[in-house]
This record gives sequence, C-alpha cells and structure tokens, in this order.
Amino acid sequence: MSKIADLLTEELIISNIASRDKHGVLREFAELLYRAGKVNDVALVEDVLARREALGSTGIGDGIAIPHGKLAGLREIILAFGVSRDGVEFEALDGKPSHIFFLLVAPEDAPSEHLKALARISRLLKSSMFREDLMVLTDSKGLLRRIVLEEEDLA
Repeated sequence: MSKIADLLTEELIISNIASRDKHGVLREFAELLYRAGKVNDVALVEDVLARREALGSTGIGDGIAIPHGKLAGLREIILAFGVSRDGVEFEALDGKPSHIFFLLVAPEDAPSEHLKALARISRLLKSSMFREDLMVLTDSKGLLRRIVLEEEDLA
C-alpha cells in the first residue's frame, strides 16, 4: 500500500467543502476527481459512492467520514481530502456532523489495497490533536503538509 503522502496532492484537497449535505459532498469530490483528471465520469463516481453509502454510512464518528468505493477500470487508488468547517450531516455512528473527509476510490480488482488504505487513514485520524489541526488550517498546501507530517510521525 502506498503511503497517504504518495497518493494525496494539493489538487486533491478541498480546503473548505461548500456542500451542506451528504449527496452534495459526494458530488463535490467526484467533480474534484474529474477536474484533476483522475476519472472520466462524475456521475459514475457519484453513483459508486452513493451505492456504498446505501449499505451504511461511512461517517465513522468523531467528526470523520471516509466515503469510499470501488470503480471498474481504475489502475490505481485515488485519495482525496476535504474539510467542512460547518460540518455535514453524514449519518455518522455518533450522530454528530462530519467535518473531516478522506475520499478513497480503488480499482475493483484490488480489495486488499482498498482495505489497507482504509486502515491507514483510520490510524492517521486517531489523534484528536491532529484532527483539531486539520480544522484550523485553511489552505491545501498547509493541510497536505500537516497530513504528511502526521503520517511520518506514525511510521
């Protein structure tokens, strides 16, 4: 599994998510991936993510959501990150709004890589101090730098 720092770039970070609902957040991320040249079909990505959400929310609590899905035809894992200062009702396990989002889209034929990436993201987000830092940083460059530093500290 690649490190998060190897997968995430400034262009794949939304420093202030505009959407106010779950579907809007999924759309915003799908459009980001399209603009970054990572996917060819916004609607298809939205559909994959929405179908996964229908199985159970990816809002894991503590203000965190990790929407994810598997997409046919992908050659590599795609990772994106975003922060919502206001929070989004994401049907999280603790009933609280989600503020910190890691989006993961993996090739359909790479289930172990997908699970390893989810585990790595979950481990990264265990620190409440790290999560608080992410909430106050306002630009993609600063957010990426902080994520890279946290991952290095875990190594």
